[in-house]
Amino acid sequence: MIRVLAVDDEEPFRRLLKRELARKGFYVEAAADGGEALKLLREKTFDVILLDIVMPGMDGVSLMEKMKGDPAAPIIIVLTGKATVETAVAAMKNGAYDYLTKPYKLDELVIIINRAYDYGRLSTKSKLLEQELVRKESSARFVYKSRQVADVISLIKKIAPTDSPVFIQGESGTGKELAANILWRSSKRRELPFIALNCATLSENLMESEIFGHEKGAFTNAYQTKHGIVEVADTGTLFLDEIGEMPMKLQAKLLRFLDSGEFRRVGGNKNLTVDVRVIAATNRDIRGLISGGLFREDLYYRLNVFSVNIPPLRERREDIEELAGYFLLKYSRKFSKSVAAIARPALDALMGYRWPGNVRELENIMERAVILSDSGLIGREAILIPDAPAADGGGQLSLEEMEKDYILRVFKAAGGNQSRTSQILGIDRKTLYLKLRKYGADPKTD
Repeated sequence: MIRVLAVDDEEPFRRLLKRELARKGFYVEAAADGGEALKLLREKTFDVILLDIVMPGMDGVSLMEKMKGDPAAPIIIVLTGKATVETAVAAMKNGAYDYLTKPYKLDELVIIINRAYDYGRLSTKSKLLEQELVRKESSARFVYKSRQVADVISLIKKIAPTDSPVFIQGESGTGKELAANILWRSSKRRELPFIALNCATLSENLMESEIFGHEKGAFTNAYQTKHGIVEVADTGTLFLDEIGEMPMKLQAKLLRFLDSGEFRRVGGNKNLTVDVRVIAATNRDIRGLISGGLFREDLYYRLNVFSVNIPPLRERREDIEELAGYFLLKYSRKFSKSVAAIARPALDALMGYRWPGNVRELENIMERAVILSDSGLIGREAILIPDAPAADGGGQLSLEEMEKDYILRVFKAAGGNQSRTSQILGIDRKTLYLKLRKYGADPKTD
């Protein structure tokens, strides 16, 4: 059932729309203006919006402007009795799918709603394919000097031309998705889709529907058939990140799919077949998960035809300087700053740190260092990590002490500016203010 939100300031017209469209099989709710519509949109999901333009309070154009940047926004059909060339142009500029005037013909409106819904579904698939074009055009390479990473790259190049499953293991932030990208780019399927799913971000029911799709009516709110990512990735490559988070019930279905290439949508009774290469990754101790009964051993062996292990950054310290230089150049260009080098004390701090967040943490540190740098040289004060000699495991700071040290360094480097500090830290100003007071700093307002 297609879910429609009718937004119009005339109450009799809203009642008429609800009654007529409900008879045609649509689920319909109504709102009197843009503000009420936004409230409903935050609470519920809709596929199509029928939107009046001229309304008291928030008008139709203002509502469209607010929704314009939301990729999950419903498709908008403007339905107005006060049509002008200006309103039509404004509506189409703000992403309206179609523009109708009152009085409308019900059969025509029904056809347009169905077309708008189909357009929205196709648009979602197109966005996935657009992501793949971006992936194809962007650079994907490991920056390294170490023998360990050279061995990883060599292994990837050897196994890439096969269609066998690959299992990538490594701590968070080491570059598992980057390794999967290189595998795909070096494979026979490099001109075909590469679809990634992070299993840690979805519930069990949503994960199964996302992977295998579902049939109309399979569960509550399953109003239409949904194609899973195995279908979107057909003939290409499917990357299942954080597969250690996958529920046991779904693991059994994935194993059957790997063995036969066949699957059923949730709520379906028909076997479907696709041809995809599966790459899986995890940052968890997979052997421990198997021992604890949380991961199927047979699935592990099926996925682990080839195993790629990415070492943590602390085990390949010769890569730190190379990576830091790479990120320095990247963010200097991004922020149009003339930062050309890293001072020796700053580099020593980078080399002495244990890097629990690995390469991702180093990238964040270097991005902030470039932002905070006021000269062409990054000094130690711009490297926002503790001085504790963590590399040998001694002199570790507590988590609270590390937080205090980090926040105070950012605050000082930002010249005591709370707005800039909260932006760099990624926390709201109220939280920052309370923490600065707790640490004895002077949180003056700015």
